[in-house]
Amino acid sequence: MSIAENRRARFDYHIEERYEAGMMLQGWEIKAIRAGQVQLTDGYVVIRDGELFLIGCRINALRSASTHISPEADRTKKLLMHKEEIKRLIGKVEQKGFTLVPLNLHYKGGLVKAEIALAKGKAEHDKRDTEKKRDWDREKGRLMRHKVSSKV
Repeated sequence: MSIAENRRARFDYHIEERYEAGMMLQGWEIKAIRAGQVQLTDGYVVIRDGELFLIGCRINALRSASTHISPEADRTKKLLMHKEEIKRLIGKVEQKGFTLVPLNLHYKGGLVKAEIALAKGKAEHDKRDTEKKRDWDREKGRLMRHKVSSKV
C-alpha cells in the first residue's frame, strides 16, 4: 500500500533501476506517516561514508506529538540496504552520471519502506516530449470515450 509518491521524479528523470530500502524513523514520524503527513516531492538520496541518506523528505509532526521531543520536519533519514547493493549503487552513481531519487514510500509487513531509483536526468526536450505524449494520451482517451458514448 502506497503512502506517498514522487510523481515529479518520473517527469524529471529516466528511471533505470528500482530498489527497495528500509528507513530508520522515530516514533513521531511513524505516527505522522500513518496520518498521511508526508511529502516526497523535493526528496533526494545521497551517499555518505558508504551509507544512504534520504534528504528533503518532509514529515510534518502531528499536534499530538510527544511533549519531550522537538520534531524536525526535514530531518535526514538513513536508508537501510545490504552493503553489496550499496556498493553496486555507489559504482553506478560515480561512473555513469546516475543519481538516486526516491519514488515512493509504502508499507511492507507493517514497516515503512522507500522505493528508490537509479535515474538519469532528462534534458529539456525530453520533458517536452513526455508532456506532449501525456497530453495526446489524454486527448485520445477523451475522443474514444466520446466516440463510444455517441454510438450508444
